[in-house]
Amino acid sequence: MLERIREGSQGPWAIGILALVILSFIFAGVGSYINSSSSVAAASVNGEEISSTELEQAYENERARMESQFGDAFATLASDTTYLQNFKKGILDRLISEKLLDQAAVDLGLRVSDAQIKEAIVGMQEFQVDGKFDNDRYLIILRQAGFQPNNFRDYMRIDMVRRQLSSSLMGSEFALKQEASNAYAIQQQTRDIKFVTVPKASFQEQVEVTPEQIDTYYQSNIDQFDTEQKVSVAYVELKLEDLMADIQVTDDELNEFYEQNLSTYRTEEERQVSHILLESAEADDVVAAQAEELLEKINTGADFAELAKEYSNDTFSAENGGDLGWFGKGIMDPAFEEAAYSLESINDVSAVIKSAFGYHIIKLTDLKPEQVTGFDEVKEDIIAVVKTTKAEDEFYEIQQRLAEVAFEVPDNLDEVAEQAGKPIVTSELFTRNEAPQSLSNPSILNSAFSVELIEDAVNSEVIEVAKNHIVILRVADYEPERTQAIEEVTEQIQQTLFDQAAQQAAKDWAVEVKDLLANNENVDSKLSELQLTWQSQESVARSDTSLSQSIVQALFAVAENQTTVVDLINGDISLVQVTKVNDAPAADDTQLATLINRLASTKAQLLFSAVIESLKADADIEIYQ
Repeated sequence: MLERIREGSQGPWAIGILALVILSFIFAGVGSYINSSSSVAAASVNGEEISSTELEQAYENERARMESQFGDAFATLASDTTYLQNFKKGILDRLISEKLLDQAAVDLGLRVSDAQIKEAIVGMQEFQVDGKFDNDRYLIILRQAGFQPNNFRDYMRIDMVRRQLSSSLMGSEFALKQEASNAYAIQQQTRDIKFVTVPKASFQEQVEVTPEQIDTYYQSNIDQFDTEQKVSVAYVELKLEDLMADIQVTDDELNEFYEQNLSTYRTEEERQVSHILLESAEADDVVAAQAEELLEKINTGADFAELAKEYSNDTFSAENGGDLGWFGKGIMDPAFEEAAYSLESINDVSAVIKSAFGYHIIKLTDLKPEQVTGFDEVKEDIIAVVKTTKAEDEFYEIQQRLAEVAFEVPDNLDEVAEQAGKPIVTSELFTRNEAPQSLSNPSILNSAFSVELIEDAVNSEVIEVAKNHIVILRVADYEPERTQAIEEVTEQIQQTLFDQAAQQAAKDWAVEVKDLLANNENVDSKLSELQLTWQSQESVARSDTSLSQSIVQALFAVAENQTTVVDLINGDISLVQVTKVNDAPAADDTQLATLINRLASTKAQLLFSAVIESLKADADIEIYQ
């Protein structure tokens, strides 16, 4: 049968059909390339797209910032898919808000001049050395960040226009002195009180809990009695430092490393030059002629620095006579660098050079020759590097062997422990949220609670906890999540209901006392029934920490001579009476000024948020991702 199929596939009809099929795939493929977009939009704001690339870049930047700031705490959150989705949604929402602000700025005709951009860049601390703008540092940092100077200026222009709009909105808000005075009077007001704590324990003998109440509570709150799944894991842990003590290095290895990495210990020649730049992206005979005229003036004795200040389009260096500072090879435009390094002596001036930025005239002002650090000076450093490198190589080899034996012998960790030269450690049972510190890494937890390890009882893959730090584990014991039977929680429910009933009885009693006080009746005999007495405290402020915060919040919600009943965190009840309201002392000018600024800032933030929401309400926003 197979022979007949083979023979049939070689006939003219089969070949023709095959050709048509191939052509259909070719044209379908070409069509898909023609019709596909190079960058899928994540959202559209009034017809302007936010690309997926832009969203992904913003997401990665913000995630890196959060990881740097919060470390493992953020990594734990990031292991939750739902959290990451909401996190990315928040980033997209921010990009939409920024796009709306940019559009609003255009509609309002807001602009930022080149002079303002220059002033802002010169004032950025990132580009300063000893408090002064450094053009060399400026260029290096831009290249490290993936910017060209013109791209960075465009980025700064957008950002500054956006800030101009937000600051104009927020700067329009203000607070009146009377507002601040009123706010100060409310914030600094204090109260004299008397209070009595009614313990729920005083009513425990009056309450009882029936089996029917226990059953009703269990059925109504059954979710409370769901347990979390627990695992106990056996694991083998290996770190690079475990290998370092046994690593030996020879003099030959050290010398070989030094020779192979000689460039590391060599300080390349650096040059300091000044230049005059006449900007022109493309070849331009007129600009080239102007540059030649300037070169002729220099060659006939004109001051290079003065000409740079007057004619150079590189405004940052022009202020310093064209000085670009120190730089090594690989920093500047290739044509510029070749010309700068062809100058042999200090004060030599190049011919007119064309680079990607325009036409340059370059003057060599100083140079630092190449220097090489001797072997003996760096020997200790080399020993550390070579030992670490050898340990890393050995670590990698062991890691590979561990991965193999963990897979080949999946039902125990004995071979893994033997290969690693480390003991098997077994943990107690733990939940995902209460893991021991040594096992709290998100990757470890994801593996320990995975279906594969729990159901198949196999070894995990090699888990990279950190650089040169690995763990291989298996589930030693497992308790699935379940709903506890009522018999298991009867005592717990009984105590809960008992406490609730006692607290309610104490509260009912306190309300009776409150009603008596409202009718101007004496309550001393009532208090003596429970052997309670009033306690007094004067000048209680809103920030008071000597009293329960429940009491503090409640006493500022009632007027003078009024009484309120407060539930305390421990289940007791407090009866609180305000005996006097104390006015705040007059605020001085400094306090008022601080409060005025704070109120204005709060109003400004509320206004800005309201403007963003208004722009969103009026905008045509489509979210594709």
